[in-house]
Amino acid sequence: MVIPWVSNMLLTRNLLYTGMTRAKKLLITISNSRTIETMINNIDVQKRNTGLLYKLDNLN
Repeated sequence: MVIPWVSNMLLTRNLLYTGMTRAKKLLITISNSRTIETMINNIDVQKRNTGLLYKLDNLN
């Protein structure tokens, strides 16, 4: 799992947890310790507006 340094809004504990739990046999993280620490400490949950419902409703 490659975790580049990006906006703190995207570096959340939930995202790290999701990446870790989806690994079936092996997980290799490529990042620096500061980024991982930021993710562990960032418990903010952001509402994601993906537009998925709109896209599903308008499949043609």
